[in-house]
This record gives sequence, C-alpha cells and structure tokens, in this order.
Amino acid sequence: MIIVVAMIDRLTVSLRQAPATVPGLAAVAVFAVWAGSQAGYPVSDWAPGALIVLGLLCIALIVLRGELRELPGTVRVALGALAAYTALSYLSILWAGVQGDAWEGANRTLLYLLVFALFACWPQRGRSATLLLCCWTLALTALALHTALHIDSASQAALPGLLPGGRLDYPSGYPNANAAQWLMAFWPALLLARSERLHWTLRGLLAGSAVLLAEVALLSQSRGSLYATPVMLTLVFLLIPGRVRTFALLVPVALGIGAAAPAVLKVGDDLQAENPVLAHVHGAVTAMFAAAVGVALVVALAAAIEQRRPLSASASTRARRGLAILAGSLAVLGAVGALAVLGNPVTRLESAWHSFKGGYGSSQEAGSRLVGGLGSNRYDFYRVALDEFSAHPLLGIGVDNFQQQYLVHGRSEETPRYPHSVELRTLVETGLVGTLLALVGLGAALLAASRALRVEDPLARTVAAAALAGFGYWVVHGSFDWFWEFAGLGAPAFALLGLACALAPRAGAGRAATQAQGQAAANSPAQSTAGEPANAPAAVLPRPPLAFGGLIALAAVATLTLPWLSEREIEGAAHVWNRAPQAAYARLREAASLNPLSDQADLVAGDIALRYGELPRAAADFQAALARSPKDAYATLQLGAIASGRGQRAAALVLLERAARLEPRYELGQATLKLVRDGGTVNVAALSRQILAEAQRFQ
Repeated sequence: MIIVVAMIDRLTVSLRQAPATVPGLAAVAVFAVWAGSQAGYPVSDWAPGALIVLGLLCIALIVLRGELRELPGTVRVALGALAAYTALSYLSILWAGVQGDAWEGANRTLLYLLVFALFACWPQRGRSATLLLCCWTLALTALALHTALHIDSASQAALPGLLPGGRLDYPSGYPNANAAQWLMAFWPALLLARSERLHWTLRGLLAGSAVLLAEVALLSQSRGSLYATPVMLTLVFLLIPGRVRTFALLVPVALGIGAAAPAVLKVGDDLQAENPVLAHVHGAVTAMFAAAVGVALVVALAAAIEQRRPLSASASTRARRGLAILAGSLAVLGAVGALAVLGNPVTRLESAWHSFKGGYGSSQEAGSRLVGGLGSNRYDFYRVALDEFSAHPLLGIGVDNFQQQYLVHGRSEETPRYPHSVELRTLVETGLVGTLLALVGLGAALLAASRALRVEDPLARTVAAAALAGFGYWVVHGSFDWFWEFAGLGAPAFALLGLACALAPRAGAGRAATQAQGQAAANSPAQSTAGEPANAPAAVLPRPPLAFGGLIALAAVATLTLPWLSEREIEGAAHVWNRAPQAAYARLREAASLNPLSDQADLVAGDIALRYGELPRAAADFQAALARSPKDAYATLQLGAIASGRGQRAAALVLLERAARLEPRYELGQATLKLVRDGGTVNVAALSRQILAEAQRFQ
C-alpha cells in the first residue's frame, strides 16, 4: 500500500511538472482504439479520433500557451515545414484526378501534423514521458494478448478467416500492417526494459511484452518485418547509446522469441497448406505465453538484483567488457553462419533482385512464406510511381491519386491505391516541393529528438531512444509498404517523434532555478510595485492572432467532419438498401452533398439502382459520378453497358472503348467491349453480378 501511495504521489508531481501529459494520455487512448479497429484505416474510424486530437490540441494551446515561448527552434522549423506540407496536400486537390481521394489524404496528413504538435510543443520530464510511452506500449501488448487468445479460442472453420493464406490479418485487416503495429511497440518495450531507472517489476513486464509482441507479429509472416528487423538492429546499435545494456537485454528476449517461433510459424504453414490443426494453434499460443512469462521473470529477477545490489565500478566495467566481447563474438559467428547458409552474397543479391522483379510467381511455394523470396508486384508499383514522378516532378499527381495512374500504366493484376512506400508516396504525389518540405520537417524534428539523447536525466534519454526506435521502425518498414494510410500506425509514429522532441532541452531550462527563486519574491506584496497585483496574469494572446487561430480550428473541424459524415451516410445506405431503397437513395444524396468532391455516393447509388433494374436512375447516378471523377473506369463501363442495353450501340462503343483505355488489363471490361463490337448487346444485370462476384473473390 505504501508503494502504491508513493507511486501516486510521484505521478501527481510528474503531471504537475508536465501538464501536457494529460491530453497526451487521452490521445494514447485514441491510438489504442484505432489499433483494435482496422488499425484506423477507414475514414469512419479515424476521423472522429482526429477531431478529438484537434480538440485536445486547442485546449492545450489555450491552457498551456505560456510554455510555448521556450519552444526550440528546431521544433518550430519542423512544425512550419510539416504545416506547409499539409497545406500543399490540400492544394493538390486542385490538380488531382480523383479529388475526393486527395481530400481524404490531405485530412490524414493534417491528423499527423496535429498529433506531432500535441506531443512536441510542450516539454516533458523523464517520468511523464515514461508514463505516456508505457501506456501505449502496454495497451498494444494487451491487444496482442487478446489477439492470441482470440485465435486460440477460434473454431477450425473460423481459423482461415483470421489467418487467410496462413497470415494473421486480425485486427487490422492487412497482415503487414498487423506486424508493423506490434513491432512498433516492440522496440520501445525492449529499450525501456533496459533502464535501471524503472522499477524491476515494470522492466520485467516490458521485456515479456517485447516477446509477446514479436511472437504475435510473427503470426502475420510479414517478409517486410523480417527485412526491417536487421536494419533496425543496426540502427539501434549504431545510433542509440547504451549498446552493452541493449545487448544484455536483447539476449534473453531473442532466446524467448526463438524458443516459441517454430510453433508459431507452424500455424501459418498449416493454414497455407489448407490444413488447420487446432492442437498446433493451442501449442503455439501456449509457447508464446510461456516464453513471454519466462523472459519477464528472468529480466525482473536480474533487474531486482541490479537495483538492490548494484555492481561496483570495477565489476561493472568487467561486465561491460565481457558483454562487449560476447556481442562481438556472436556477430562474427552470425556473419559466418549467414555466409555458410546463404552462400555467395553477390549471387544471393542477384537472386533476390530477380525475385523482386519477377512478381509473385518468382517466390517459392513450399515452406514458410518468410523465406520464399521477394516476389511481389512492388517492382511494378515502383516503376509506375517513378514514371509518374518523371511526368509530374514539381508538384506531383495529387495526394492518394496513385491508383488511377496504375490502372492505366501497370502490368500486374493488382489495383493498388497506394505506391507501397512512404518515400515514393511523397515523391510521386507531392513532387519535389512536397518532398523537400517533408525532409526539412522530419530532419528538424529528428535533430531536436537527437538532442534528447544527451540530456542529463538518464530516464529521459532512455525514453527518447525508445520513442525514436518506434518511429524508426515505422519509417523503415513503411519504406516498402503503405503504412502512411493507416492512421493507427502513422499517428502513433508521429506521436513518438513528437514525444522525443518534447524531451529535448529547452532554451529556458538553464534559467529554471533563477525563475523558481524569483517566484517567491514576485508573489510577495512587499516586492510588488504599488498599485499592481502581486501575481500578474499570464500574457494574453492579441485578438487578431487568436481570431485567426480560431478560424483555422473551425476550418480543420469542417474539413475533418464533412467526409466523415458523408462516409457514415454511405455506410448507412449500404445497410438499408435491400429493404428500404428510397431511404438509401436519400442518405446517398445527403452523402454526396456533404462531400462534393467524392464520387463514392453516386457510384453506390448507381449500383443500387442496377440491382432494382432502374436503368435511367443508374445512368444518372453514374453520370454524376463521372462529373466528379471524369476518369472513373467503373462508372464509364457501367454507362457503356447501359447504353448497349438501351440499343445505343454507337454511344456504348465510345464509352466502353474509353473504359478499356482507363483500365486496359480488366478482362471483364475487354470482354464487354468485344461483345458490343461483334454486334451483341450487354445484359446489364448479368454484368453487374459478374463484377460483384469478382469483387467478393478479391476481398
């Protein structure tokens, strides 16, 4: 009881010293909700949270505005550059081919700016920052625990739905995003657990969390995470101080992960072979829990011994030397073993490059997916992205407007909405101007965060390193995947970067003692000037800047709210169309009015009209969709089919030929065009059923 009271007292003091921790904790709760809800991908999931973050930031600006005076120059530059990048994202709506997608992408960029500002603008102490980082890390651990138990309790028939193709995609809906979500929290858990400033029980809990997070990530069999991990290990040991302590903790964590890994991978291999075995699932979950608990106990015991019986200076030096020798020996053995297993590195690199260029067909079919090669369609995604950048180098093609270009110029059967790389996304969608702004903003933020690695408080240094590692993983893995579009990944990443910035020394830190001494004198009536109150009120912002800030906040509320409400109306229409079509049409009209840039509501209305055989209504809806997105291949195809069904062969040919140019690899569209060219007539209802069947097959 005494320990609990002491911890509460320390927490209270920390919150008083860093009051911005309170809105930070509220934002962490939002991140946790997103993590369990498709990683915050749908706009209907993340937009309400973005409004909450905006509200938290506005409250902090009003209540804590005095502390902004000591904001480091590097953070100011970062905020300015990222704000300019956000403004450019909104401007790209003007030249984007699909303006509704550009608006949604710009809103997501605004969210990341708001999150970074909320966490970076106000100073943090070591304890308060530890509270924020531990809350987020342990919340992800709790979700990973729930995920493992959910899999263990699933029936044999339900397992393929949770692990399609042997890869866990619950709860994000995308296996690679799943792995990234857990591993973003793995690195902070690992680096926090090495700190002697934390209680031994918390260090043990964090070490066990690292094991559990890694094991659940392994269930997704993400090749991206496999290749990102050695890059992260290299960066951590090269850039983050305390290498010996990191290695000392990494050894038991790695042993725990390795002990349970075969059982965990067996689950995916069974499902990939379409032979799920419940006993193997239960064995894997038991193994990962046993490994996590075992590592937690070992680390907690070692931490307790370290805290109660610290080593002498000479013994500590000898221990560090021994660990350094062990680490070097293991590195050499690992390099030799890798050469023995992999063979000639040049040959392996050439094979990997050919696999990368060859697509999915170049990957091995047998064995674990993790060692099946680099075969995917990313090479083709990147080729189209670079070609589009060459064609639009200055300002890009518009935010989130990659899909339309890929439909025309791509070679694979996939229809990706995003380039699958955060760097290429920035380059192709916002051009050289956007890339420069992003580099300046992130560079300034990283410079500020790096200064936090050299502050006097050891706990603050540890938290800054842990936060930077979490952000670093998002960047490394996101360099070859589409993680920017998951708010449940991007928002925590910018929060971690902002938290590291908040730990950097402030310009007024050296005057803190002088100010504290002068406060008592300032509060004394005897020291106050005649006619002045003893406690002068804080400076109030001038009315013009305050009014301008209010207008910006209102604009942010409007731009975040309207697409969200529109999406809610579309989702509502999708639930009622089969029993109340007129109500669905009304909701879709409302959705179209709320988001005048998106064609989604018109497309859904056209599909519903086709289901009921209302061809004139469907034609009007698809025509309205084309008015908003003139290069929409789907609306063009349906209008061509409707024209054919009405006997308007010439108009049908024009529309169907245009649809074929907009999506030349779509076999059903090409077959429909051939039918009309050969003198046939399109059965609109049958075509719609075929399109629906294909969409369901690829879900």
